[in-house]
Amino acid sequence: MIKFFFLILILSFNISCSKDTIKKSVINEKSLDLQVLEAYEEGVKSLEYGDVLFAAKKFNEAEILFPQSEWAPKSALMAAYSYYTQDYYEDAIAELIRFTKVYPNHKNLDYAYYLLANSYYEQIVDEKKDLQSILDAKKSFIIVMRDFPNTDYALDSEFKVDLINDILASKEMYIGRYYFEKKKWIPAINRFRTVVDDFETTIYTEEALHRLVEIHYILGLKNEAEKYANLLGYNYQSSMWYKKSYAVFNKSYKKNKKDNLKKNKNKNKNILKKFKSLLE
Repeated sequence: MIKFFFLILILSFNISCSKDTIKKSVINEKSLDLQVLEAYEEGVKSLEYGDVLFAAKKFNEAEILFPQSEWAPKSALMAAYSYYTQDYYEDAIAELIRFTKVYPNHKNLDYAYYLLANSYYEQIVDEKKDLQSILDAKKSFIIVMRDFPNTDYALDSEFKVDLINDILASKEMYIGRYYFEKKKWIPAINRFRTVVDDFETTIYTEEALHRLVEIHYILGLKNEAEKYANLLGYNYQSSMWYKKSYAVFNKSYKKNKKDNLKKNKNKNKNILKKFKSLLE
C-alpha cells in the first residue's frame, strides 16, 4: 500500500514537471519568434535611415535566432539587399551565394540570382580589367533566363547579357586590332573568329568579318577571304564594312569611287554657280 502511494506521488510529480516544460517551451518559442520579428523590423528601419551595415547585422541576427522560421530566408535576402544598396557588392555577393546554397528551393530564389548577377554587373568599370566580374555576371544572368524564363528578371537579364556580349566582343576586337597592326595574323584571326562565332549578334560582327577578309586576302587565301566576304554581303550588304571588303577584291572600286566623288563635287559647284548667277 505504501509502495503504491509512492508510485502515485512520483507519477503526479512527473506529470507536473512535464506540464511546466511544455508551458516553458511554448513561452520560449513565442518569445523567440517575437525576438526575430523585432530584429527584422529594426533591420528594416535601419535600412530606411541609410544605416545599411547595422541593418544587415540585424537581418543576420534575425536569421540566426530562428533559422527554421519563415523569417530566416527573408532576413538573409534583406541582408544582401542592404549591402547592395550602398555598393558593398562583395558582401552582397557572399550573402547571396550563401542564400542559394542554404535555401535552394525558396520562392524568391529568382530574385536572389538576379540580385547576385547585378552585384557582379555593377562592378564592371573597364572591360580590359574587370573580366571576371563580366563573366560572373553573364553566368548569373543566364541562370535567371534559363531557370526563371517567365519573369521580369529574365527579361532584364536578357537585355544585360546583350550588353555584356557587346563588352566582351569589344575586348576581342581591341586585341584583334592590336595583332592586326603588328601583322600577327594568326592571333588576330583567332580574336576576330571569336567575335563572329561567339558574339554574332553584337555590333562588332561586321568589322570582324571584314578583318577576316583582309587578313586571308593578305595571306593569299582568296577562297577563305571570299567565304567571309560572301557572309558579310549576305548579312550586311549595305554596310560600310561590306563596301571595304568589296574594295579588297576590286581594286578599281576605290578609284571609281574617288572619280565619282570628284564628279559629284564638280557637279555641285556648277549647280551653285548657276544658282548664284540667278541672284546677281
